[in-house]
Amino acid sequence: MSVKLPIYLDNNSTTRTDPRVVEVMLPYFTEKFGNSASRNHPFGWAAEEAVETARDQLAAAIGASGKEIIFTSGATESNNLALKGVAAMYKKKGNHLITTATEHKCVLDTSKRLERDGFSVTYLPVDKFGRVSADQIRDAMTDKTILVSVMFANNEIGTMQPVADIGKLCKEKGVLFHTDAVQAVGKVPVDVEAMGIDLLSFTAHKMYGPKGIGALYVRKKNPRVRLEPIIDGGGHERGMRSGTLPVPLIAGFGAAAEISRLAMPEESKYVYGLRERLRDGIMSQLPETYVNGHPTERLPGNANISFAYVEGEGLMMGIKDVAVSSGSACTSASLEPSYVLRALGVGDELAHSSIRFGLGRFNTVEEVDFTVDLIVREVRRLREMSPLYEMAQDGVDLKSIAWSGH
Repeated sequence: MSVKLPIYLDNNSTTRTDPRVVEVMLPYFTEKFGNSASRNHPFGWAAEEAVETARDQLAAAIGASGKEIIFTSGATESNNLALKGVAAMYKKKGNHLITTATEHKCVLDTSKRLERDGFSVTYLPVDKFGRVSADQIRDAMTDKTILVSVMFANNEIGTMQPVADIGKLCKEKGVLFHTDAVQAVGKVPVDVEAMGIDLLSFTAHKMYGPKGIGALYVRKKNPRVRLEPIIDGGGHERGMRSGTLPVPLIAGFGAAAEISRLAMPEESKYVYGLRERLRDGIMSQLPETYVNGHPTERLPGNANISFAYVEGEGLMMGIKDVAVSSGSACTSASLEPSYVLRALGVGDELAHSSIRFGLGRFNTVEEVDFTVDLIVREVRRLREMSPLYEMAQDGVDLKSIAWSGH
């Protein structure tokens, strides 16, 4: 079977919209085009029904109730609403938040904004696999702590956090727990009740749905979580997020969540198999390659690999037929190595040589095999051109060399 190029292996960045999802969305652009807030005619009723169906489908994917789902424009807005909304609503109770050094930029930047507004934020360091422990969080808590925000699974390295342990601790301490579960929902089991989660951000385009639509789960009881809105208007979405709802996108989000929930047991096995085939294919043929992130507690489709003595950008140029991202992705405007890899203690050279492979529903074994062959060939070619690699092969300890400066 011939492989169609280019190959897409960047599914942690975004996913192709599943054709079944597009099919569900289409009628809401043309025939059923009503405003879901128009309660006095059939066009509005049809739109409202689609929205409520999607709410229930999303809730089912995370073990919640449809009444606890607030629609947003995407995960960045959901994370902003969770952190700023809690901070503003609970500031009489306390002004301290806890998060981790490896969160997505939209959580880190929102935290920085809250610090400028007078809140205090603790950024916990992670271990060499990218994890924090419930004990670390316990030690960081004060009587002023109102929110803990720890991502479910990391977008760069795929490491999953001990979410249930953190949720249990937060329940004991009476502190709200938010998780950015963008990478996890639809890929691995997520249950807000069992895991003690009070707020959860997720988005459609990471689970084969459309871009531009996300959601925030906001717990309704034990405890009832209240948020100060960050967008004012007509009081839509239980007063937490005003604005006319994009019904086609919402219908697509619901369908994507439903398809992912039903397919998860088989699909996660399939995607994990592809990832291991890729990882093993590369690492069995190339020495001095390293997996970043936790060896087992990680997303089934994520492989983040560093190739010593190879520049990541150079490698990406050589494998143009395969779409992947380098260790300085999400902030690819900067040449800084990834702050996530740095937080793991990965040195700058290795961080610059790391590539993230994101495998997904539509990838095939043939694509993986093509990619392995291409990567192995290209890394060998680049290393042959590297004087550092030659020295290392000759047994020279590169760390001991005093390079002359200018």
